[in-house]
Amino acid sequence: MSFLRRRSATPAGPDFDVLAMDPGDWPGNLGAGLLPAPDGSCQGVFLRYDLFGGRGPAMIIGNLPTGSPAREVPEGEIPFEVAQLLLALENDEEITVVGAEDAPVMQGDNLLIVRRLKLSESRISCVQFDRSDGVLVTIAAWDRPITDDLYALLKPLPAELFQQG
Repeated sequence: MSFLRRRSATPAGPDFDVLAMDPGDWPGNLGAGLLPAPDGSCQGVFLRYDLFGGRGPAMIIGNLPTGSPAREVPEGEIPFEVAQLLLALENDEEITVVGAEDAPVMQGDNLLIVRRLKLSESRISCVQFDRSDGVLVTIAAWDRPITDDLYALLKPLPAELFQQG
């Protein structure tokens, strides 16, 4: 399972592999953001997929390693990625998590236990799963359901995508 390994050298980007959709598989624009710690280490990566050249963000996929402060969300509060999606949409409604259910999903040969979050805003779909290396993957989508087909599109992105310079 190559996407679950840690890289030994620390690049200018994250020190863990980022699992997301390949930018070439998406018809719109892709933006990436790094969450830096005071010591310069990477505390997470989120990718924003804008649908068809800027008509609005359709999806945000976050990868947050163990210890990332963005993972520390109080009970009932929305995940970091949902907050980023709302910020990108310029939506300032107060949204809360109203429930969650776990479901098994296959990703290639890997079995994922996916947590589907139910939010007070029904136009937002949100799922989360933990990788074996401790990275939490969260997918937040606007006005479209997250189906099991999406997991087949997830793959590790090359480290060069996150290099500075």
